[in-house]
This record gives sequence, structure tokens and C-alpha cells, in this order.
Amino acid sequence: MAEAVLNAPSPTVQAASRVGDPWLLLSALALAGVGLVMVYSAGSALAAQRYSDGAYFFKSQLLHVTAGIVAMGILALMDYRRLARFTYPLLLGVLAALLLLLVPGVGHMAGGAVRWLRLGPLSLQPAELAKLALVLYLAYSLSRHQEQIKSFTRGLLPHLGVTFLLIVPVAMEPDLGMSVILFCLASLMLFVAGARFSYLLGLLALVSPMVWVMVVHYPWRFKRILAFLNPWNDAGGAGFQIIHSFYALGSGGLWGAGLGAGQQKLFYLPEPHTDFIFSVLGEELGLWGVLLVLGLFLLLVIRGVKIALEARELFGTYLAMGATLIIGLQAFINAGVVMGLLPTKGLTMPFISYGGSSLLVNFACVGILLSVAAGSGRKA
Repeated sequence: MAEAVLNAPSPTVQAASRVGDPWLLLSALALAGVGLVMVYSAGSALAAQRYSDGAYFFKSQLLHVTAGIVAMGILALMDYRRLARFTYPLLLGVLAALLLLLVPGVGHMAGGAVRWLRLGPLSLQPAELAKLALVLYLAYSLSRHQEQIKSFTRGLLPHLGVTFLLIVPVAMEPDLGMSVILFCLASLMLFVAGARFSYLLGLLALVSPMVWVMVVHYPWRFKRILAFLNPWNDAGGAGFQIIHSFYALGSGGLWGAGLGAGQQKLFYLPEPHTDFIFSVLGEELGLWGVLLVLGLFLLLVIRGVKIALEARELFGTYLAMGATLIIGLQAFINAGVVMGLLPTKGLTMPFISYGGSSLLVNFACVGILLSVAAGSGRKA
């Protein structure tokens, strides 16, 4: 298999020729294309100021997209069942990387948190890989212990233990947003697998006070909660981002101000090419642009769920469902944040926002879904 992959002239073309779901592939590529355009538009002014090159973020994102497509093609060509052998090596490797971030002076700090490891000219965000490692572990373990899922001690507790093993170092970075994503991923996958709903409700009741403590322990997090309730009470502080996100979305109207003509990206929205790029998209492409992107995400999620339901065995079902959740859950949260429906979190919009680790994981998820779809022998 390795030799076949290496000799393939183009992983993407080969994957497309045997892909079980071309609509899934097209939606992912369309979102990545929109992301490239928006990264250039949203980040050009900031890139010119920081790096004296308005295309800096665009060129970097183009490399990220290329690497992601190659990874997607390789995974789509593989038999997804072979991924099971990488479950524990990936889990241990990601855990080691997360713990390494906690060593003073090792990780790279940005925005008050240590979330990146520098690997020469490259940077890696282990928390992004933690999503993939968690999904692979849960898919593998749940498929092997399906008959024990109703048991608290044998079905629920071991999976929660591994989940919190990843969540704790992520929360210590600190990264509450990604911690919530990991918890939601595990809870939803356990629910899909058939865990007792009463156990999951009890877990939520147990975790909620912990989250509240993590919020009030950091004053800036508590200010974000207050800003979510009424951003105009602190318009120049914690409410600044969301207010200018409202301005961007509101001024976009039906058709938008035009690509490149947005104003809020001009040093009003902090880091407009990452967390709040969806606001810039709304300002420049209008309501129709927003609906187009949300429609592409909806199409991707629908196809992902269908692939999961039609997989040949439980490992494929859980793996496809987890891969779909990684993309769909984060897209939902990011859209909710920029629209003021959820408190501000440092989470990117899949495929759209600037970021190499995030793009790599998203494309890997699509590659896994394509492999499961091809393995099920179904037609789109």
C-alpha cells in the first residue's frame, strides 16, 4: 500500500476516481477555496503591517491547503481499518506533545496562552491533533466494547478517563474553548454509541461547576461572559470584538460591500484572518455569502452522517461520525460566536480561517470520510 501511494501521480486525482462521495469532496474543496480568498482579503492589511507583505498569510495558507489535500488524498486511498493500529501511538504522541507545552520555555506563547510547538520554520498546535486522536481512540475502543457501553464502570468511565487525560493539559495552556470541544466530541460519540443518557446528564452536571471555576479563575474569561450578555457595557474592552463583528455582519446586508471592501478588518477586528474571519466574510459577501458557506458545511455534515450510517462495521460508523463532528461542531461554535449567540472563544472556522494545524486535521477528517464511504461500497 505504501508503495502504491508513493507511486501515485496525484493522491487527490486518484482519490477522486474511487471516492464514494464526490459531494463531500467538492464541499470540502469549495470551503477551502473560499478560505483562501477570505484569508487574503481579511489578512492583507495586517500582513502588510507585520511582515511588509500583504500576501504573507495567503501564501502560507496556500501551502497549508496543499499539504492538507495531499494528506486527504493519502487517507482516502487507504483502507480506514488500517488506522486502528495507529490509535495508541497517536494518542500517546499527542499527549506527550501537550505535556511538552507545559514545560517552561518549550512552547510558543501567543494571546496569553502557550498552544504551539515550534518545529524549525513550522509550528504545530497539539490541541488540534488531540481532536483526531480522541476520535480515533473512541471509535476503536467503542467498537470493541460495544456490549459494555451501558455499564458505567466498564463502558463509560474508561473512555471518560482518556478524554480527561487530553482535556487537562489543554485546559492548562490555557485553552477552554478546545477543552469544551474535546468534551463535546466525547459526549456526543458516547451518546451515539448508546451510553445511558442519565449518565451523560450526570456528567454534564459534574463538569459544569468545573467550567465555571475555570471561567472565574481568569478575569478576562469572566469579562467575556459579561460581554456576551451585554457587550456595550464594555465597548472598548471585552465587548470590542463582538461589537465590531456585529458591525461587519450588519453592514454586509444582502449582497455585501464587495470582496476586499470590508472596513472592520482594518484593525477593528483583532486577528480578522482567524477567529473572526466569518465576520469579514459576512461584511464583504453579505447574507448570501454567509448562507453559501453555511450551506456547504451543512452539505458536508449531511454526507458525513450518511457515510457513518452506511459504514460496514461499527469502527467505520464511529470513526466517520467523529470526523464529521470535528468539522461540524467547530463550524457551529465559530458561527455562533461571531453572531453573538455564544460567548467569545478562540476557535477557528474550519477550512476558512488561517491556520496549518486546523486545516491539516480538517482535511484528514475528510480523507477518513472518503475512505469509509469507498469502503462501504455505496454510491453517492
